[in-house]
Amino acid sequence: MDESGRPQPGSGTTDDHQAARPGPTHPTPVNGADRANSVPQTPRDPEDPPHTEHPEPATPADGDDTTPPDQGDTSAPDATPGPDPDTTPGRDPFTKAGTGSGDDAPPPAQDPGPQGNPPAGRTPATSGRRPTRAPEPRGGLLMGRPFGVPVYVAPSWFLVAALITWVFGGQLDHVLPGLGATRYLVSLFFAVAFYASVLVHELAHTVAALRFKLPVRRIQLQFFGGVSEIEKESETPGREFVLAFVGPLLSLVLAGVFYLGMLVVEAGTVPGVLLAGLMISNLIVAAFNLLPGLPLDGGRMLRAVVWKITGKPMSGTVAAAWVGRALAITVLIGLPLITQSGALGEGAADVSGMDTVTDALLAAILAAIIWTGAGNSLRMARLREHLPELRARTLTRRAVPVESATPLSEALRRANEAGARALVIVDADGEPRSLVREAAIVGVPEHRRPWVAVSGLAQDLTDGMRVSAELAGEELLDTLRATPATEYLVVEESGAIYGVLSAADVERAFVKAMARPS
Repeated sequence: MDESGRPQPGSGTTDDHQAARPGPTHPTPVNGADRANSVPQTPRDPEDPPHTEHPEPATPADGDDTTPPDQGDTSAPDATPGPDPDTTPGRDPFTKAGTGSGDDAPPPAQDPGPQGNPPAGRTPATSGRRPTRAPEPRGGLLMGRPFGVPVYVAPSWFLVAALITWVFGGQLDHVLPGLGATRYLVSLFFAVAFYASVLVHELAHTVAALRFKLPVRRIQLQFFGGVSEIEKESETPGREFVLAFVGPLLSLVLAGVFYLGMLVVEAGTVPGVLLAGLMISNLIVAAFNLLPGLPLDGGRMLRAVVWKITGKPMSGTVAAAWVGRALAITVLIGLPLITQSGALGEGAADVSGMDTVTDALLAAILAAIIWTGAGNSLRMARLREHLPELRARTLTRRAVPVESATPLSEALRRANEAGARALVIVDADGEPRSLVREAAIVGVPEHRRPWVAVSGLAQDLTDGMRVSAELAGEELLDTLRATPATEYLVVEESGAIYGVLSAADVERAFVKAMARPS
């Protein structure tokens, strides 16, 4: 804009964005693959090494005031809240020419009216309410909240449950021919009991994570097993090892319990066959998850060992991820060969109920899950490497304090003279009370600015909108994600105003950091 507030070509404004953060996931395929780190939920490139932490790209913040649809992105973040080197007299400090999206300046906004009210159809900029939190992520049918963690059953589970019922029911016809059609009810019970075992496996990870004060987003049962979405990374290799090992350990314990049950019941009966099937299936889950490649639990354990030896979590992730990729290729080629060769025992193909094509399809699906999870772990590790580059102090815009009755044109003049790009409304004692939203400023036509007070364009500050200038990395993303907003007041430890942080600036810095090679 020029000094009077007229937008310049190529200028942009801040859209409503929310910084999200990464978080790790623990997928446990039916055969036992546990945890595929999710994320971080922060700009999300979800995939993360150890527990389910997947960053997610920033998403529009819920509860924020609406932004004029014709505005572009805000200019690149300043290195410090000091005078903006691109802000010169005669140019509006909020929308610098040549730093926006590259589009032409937006067309004039509607006249806000004599009292400076926003045009019809737009949400008022002034809002004392706390921004709405993003809705809890869903993942199918909610089954309950053990330990306060929601457990969902994905629609794909019903498909695999039907498949297990059909295959196991066909085998029961040979083992217990007298059951007739009832065998399918027994098979359905087996499918449900098996996935209950998978849930216990995931709950083991969840309890360990909560014990280490790592938040768990949710547990999801899906086509090839379960996923525990743990939102933070383990702080030490020892905790990482324990967190990964407890899942297979519980599966082995369950296999032992079912074996003891077999000793009590009579062999060749429905209870005996069910207990034998559950014992074998839990042994398979435990053995598969102990394979030393990400995203399996054994891969996380290998990562912890390499991390402990080298002192570098990234080295552990790289080693375990490449072993995981080698494992994926081995499964793709080796599983069909082993099944058809009879190495699993006489009539292995008959017991599994699969022909050559089905064997190959199953191997391909498992290999894809492992390969993808290993790649996600590598990307998540790279994300964590770059997260420390996100620092509130370097991304903050310099701000000018103004009183609530100050006309917008006068406030913009002061900001231009100071080389600032944000306005903070303070009371008579100099205490910050609200932030003037950049989007709201752009929505006021130039000829109305002398008659519109800044208080009519402000959003009241909440506790969550005050952030420390010392925040950086994942801690910064977590703080912004907890209270979605477009701008935040950045303060020193003493409480003094340091400047204003735009969520859009954080998002752009995140994307820029992720684009750099490790």
